Amino acid sequence: MSDVPEITPEAVDDAVAAALAAIADATTTADLKAARSAHTAEGSPLAKLNARLRDVAPERKAEFGKLIGQARGRVNQALAAREDALAAAETAARLEAERVDITALAQRARVGARHPISLLREEIADIFVGMGWEIAEGPELEHEWFNFDALNFDEDHPARQMQDTFFVDPVARHLVMRTHTSPVQVRSMLERDLPIYVLCPGRVYRTDEFDATHLPVFTQFEGLVVDKGITMAHLKGTLDHAARVLFGPEAKTRFRANYFPFTEPSAELDLWHPTFKGGARWIEWGGCGMVNPNVLRAAGIDPEEYSGFAFGMGIERTLMFRSDVQDMRDMAEGDVRFSEQFGMVV
Repeated sequence: MSDVPEITPEAVDDAVAAALAAIADATTTADLKAARSAHTAEGSPLAKLNARLRDVAPERKAEFGKLIGQARGRVNQALAAREDALAAAETAARLEAERVDITALAQRARVGARHPISLLREEIADIFVGMGWEIAEGPELEHEWFNFDALNFDEDHPARQMQDTFFVDPVARHLVMRTHTSPVQVRSMLERDLPIYVLCPGRVYRTDEFDATHLPVFTQFEGLVVDKGITMAHLKGTLDHAARVLFGPEAKTRFRANYFPFTEPSAELDLWHPTFKGGARWIEWGGCGMVNPNVLRAAGIDPEEYSGFAFGMGIERTLMFRSDVQDMRDMAEGDVRFSEQFGMVV
């Protein structure tokens, strides 16, 4: 051990001074780790002095042992203090680098938009609720009796054929994806007390092509009134009011004679669209008429005492000529850019 100095107060002070200087010079926790290894680990000056204790005379071991122990204590205290200081400084620097100015304007994020079909459906519902009507809903998977039989469709009616209607296997269960929301009208007549004033909005399903003017899944709103003394004049007034709210004060409706199994008399409903792009004109909007007495009887209502009217229009079609939408497929493809055109109205 000839390379290790004798244990003396001067040698111990020199080792401590060198350690404290290295600790003070450390500017990062990595530097401090190197200083710790150099001045406290095996092979460091203090460790070598401590190893010389075995050569000290027994009567002086306690004296030199205390001297080296105190020196190592000073170095360890300095290491601990410097470690706390460096850790605090590095944490502060990291927090400053990650600081977010919460007073700054945030970057605008696209959060999407509500679909215009949903917005228009709610606007139409508000019109009729404002007249004192109720909103009625029913299942989209419907029994054939509600979808056809109760509505006076003959067994051989084309709408009951596979090429027009989504029947659900097994066909013997007589379940269909409803082709209109008229089954909700039947359910309303069976479940509600008279008189009845209900609007029935919802999705319907038909085996139509997916093209610019047809969708296999689309949205309807149908209305039903059953009361005493109801006439076509009440139907006309109701539809004129809805048209004016949706299309402006100059909008109006007209009837053209037609046939539907569930109404008698029946009419095609045309709308005078005063703000149509390209000029005001008549546009076919939907169908309507007085509720067929057979439909009233199917629901247990006496047609000699009560009468009623019904109507039905497509919401997608309404949106097309209300907002000049050229392709109905845009409503189904889920592109948020289409919905954003109609705003974020909630």
